[in-house]
Amino acid sequence: MSSALSIGAINKMAESDRPSWAQVRRNMMLLVLAGNVAALTLVGSMAYGFQVLHWSIPLSSIFITFPIIHQLVAAKFLGVIKPLVVTVPLTLVSAFLLYLNWP
Repeated sequence: MSSALSIGAINKMAESDRPSWAQVRRNMMLLVLAGNVAALTLVGSMAYGFQVLHWSIPLSSIFITFPIIHQLVAAKFLGVIKPLVVTVPLTLVSAFLLYLNWP
């Protein structure tokens, strides 16, 4: 979720405010693609959580825990760009693990 929110924030920036690598159209297309993969991974992990765990755990995670951690830690202290370095690789790993462990 954090990577999708960070990519959305970069996408909403003015063209001149974006980092130099994000001003290239191809790189922005890759960022949007990564954001879509992150959003689909989030939906898949929510479905997995509802199947395997008690319903309140994934529901509270999506609406309370993840947004608070992203807004307080990632966005405030790290800015917009640095969370991508951490969260996009973790999203790809979690998508692979979700595929392997689907019930």
